[in-house]
Amino acid sequence: MNHVEKGHYYEQEAADYLISCGYQILEANYRCRHAEIDLIAMDGDYLVFVEVKYRRSDRVQAPSEAVNRKKQQHISLAARQYMVSRGMSEEQLCRFDVVAFLKERPVLYKNAFEYQGAKGW
Repeated sequence: MNHVEKGHYYEQEAADYLISCGYQILEANYRCRHAEIDLIAMDGDYLVFVEVKYRRSDRVQAPSEAVNRKKQQHISLAARQYMVSRGMSEEQLCRFDVVAFLKERPVLYKNAFEYQGAKGW
């Protein structure tokens, strides 16, 4: 399995896992000029932007740690673009989750990081 195929496989696994946790998947692989968001879902009243990470081993770096500040900023800008393009209010509750796969097992980090964009949004 090449890198792209592996990414799609784990994104689908994450989507299935989130559905089993009660999430409703709205979109996968949302792209804009700022970045890509792996999954966009609803969890109750929350609009959730999900980053999916996989590592064969957790010795070097846990998958959740791979979402550094720069990546958080890109995801935040893409999330804002998504909300604006869908006509959503800035009052919409939202959060950023990470689904990390450690040796094939999904681990959900709810509210893994805060919005990293301009103040006021």
